[in-house]
Amino acid sequence: MIFWIASYPKNGNTWLRSLLSAYYFTKDGFYLGDAQLENIEQFPQKKFFNKFNYKPDIAGETSKFWIKAQEIINLDKKIRFFKTHNFLGNLGGNNFTNIKNTIGAIYIVRDPRNVVTSIKNHFELDYNQALKFMRNEKKFTYDNTKNNDYSDFQFISSWEKNYQSWIYNKYFPTKVVKYEELEKETFYIFKDVINFIDKIFKNKLKFNKQKAQNAVQSTSFSKLKKLENEKGFSESMISRDLKKKIPFFNLGPENNWKKLDINFQNDLNKIFQKNLTELKYK
Repeated sequence: MIFWIASYPKNGNTWLRSLLSAYYFTKDGFYLGDAQLENIEQFPQKKFFNKFNYKPDIAGETSKFWIKAQEIINLDKKIRFFKTHNFLGNLGGNNFTNIKNTIGAIYIVRDPRNVVTSIKNHFELDYNQALKFMRNEKKFTYDNTKNNDYSDFQFISSWEKNYQSWIYNKYFPTKVVKYEELEKETFYIFKDVINFIDKIFKNKLKFNKQKAQNAVQSTSFSKLKKLENEKGFSESMISRDLKKKIPFFNLGPENNWKKLDINFQNDLNKIFQKNLTELKYK
C-alpha cells in the first residue's frame, strides 16, 4: 500500500521527505544527502509506465495507467512512501489513486503569498507569471529536459484545487501539515507526523526522540543549502538561459511576502482571501 507525501510544488515536500528519510531509513537519524530521498520516490514518473503501451508525446497519456501502475507497485503487499505533486482527483476519466492502493497521506501546505516567490525562482518566471501559474487549474509539470516526452507528467492543477483535493478527501486518512508550523516548531510537528504514520503503519516501535532530533538538526535549511552548494541537488531545475542548475534551496526562512511590492501584496491578499481564511493564515 502507498502512503503519499503530497503537496503543490514548492510547498515544503522536499524538506518533509528529508526528515522522513532520515528518520525511517537511517540507523541514527542523520541526513547525509539527497541520495536518501530515493527511498521516497516520485509518482508519477516514467519508470512506472514501462510495461504499458502509451504515446509519450501526448501530455496526460500516462494518466490511463495511474491505477494499474500502483497495482503493480503494491503486488508485494509492502507499505511504502511516495512523493507526489499530483492533484488528487480525476483526469479524463482516470482517477489518480483509490482506497485499494493508498493507505494514507501527509499533505504539506504553505502560505500562497510565499509560494509565489518560490515558484518564480524555481521555474524562472516573473511574479505575475508565477501567480498565473498558481491559478491555472489545467497546469501540469513534466521533465522538460526530455524532448517531446511527457512520461513524467504530473497534473498539479491550481494551488487551490491541489490542496483542497487532498485535505478534504474522504477516502483515506490524511494529515495536513502547514509549512510555517513545521518551520516554527519543527521537532513537535515532526513528532506528530511520525506518530500519525506509525499508527497507520501499525508500527509497534516507540517514537525515537534522539533519532528525530538528529533528523531535525541535520535537515535545517542551512544544512540542506550547504549540502546543495557542496554536492548539488538532483531535483533542482536546469536554467533555460544559463544552462546550469537553479538553486533549489533558495530563500527558506527569508522568503517573506511582506517584502514584496505593496500593490502586489494587496493583489495577493485579494486573490487568496478565501484560502487564507480557510487555512487560517493571517
